[in-house]
Amino acid sequence: MTGTSTEACDLPRVPWRLVFRAGVTLLLFSGLAVNTAVAQTDVVCDAEQLPEMISGFFQITTTLGIAGLVVVWQADSLAEMFTASPEQLKRLKQHKKTTLKSAIVLVVLGPLYTVAGATMGLPLADCVDLVPW
Repeated sequence: MTGTSTEACDLPRVPWRLVFRAGVTLLLFSGLAVNTAVAQTDVVCDAEQLPEMISGFFQITTTLGIAGLVVVWQADSLAEMFTASPEQLKRLKQHKKTTLKSAIVLVVLGPLYTVAGATMGLPLADCVDLVPW
């Protein structure tokens, strides 16, 4: 197990170009779908207690995601104390970075949708509060 060859447990590379194209395609498609959504009556906002339920669900999932970040971060820090191999330390540090990126996305996603949805005229952005604080 010594040497400089890559091990079988290395994570695959993320095709960022494909992810970017899929994101742009999804954004354009949602922009086209806005026209039909605006033409319909606002069923979600008119439903009784549905906007509050969606907002509460988003706040709960964001809170659980942040709590999960803290637990994983502490577990990785504890594992780093008892790890002697430099390769394992490198993987643990990479796991901590990935966890932090996921938590940042989780916290930024709601406000970003609120701002982008209001800009695009999405009806859900007007009546549902997706800001976790």
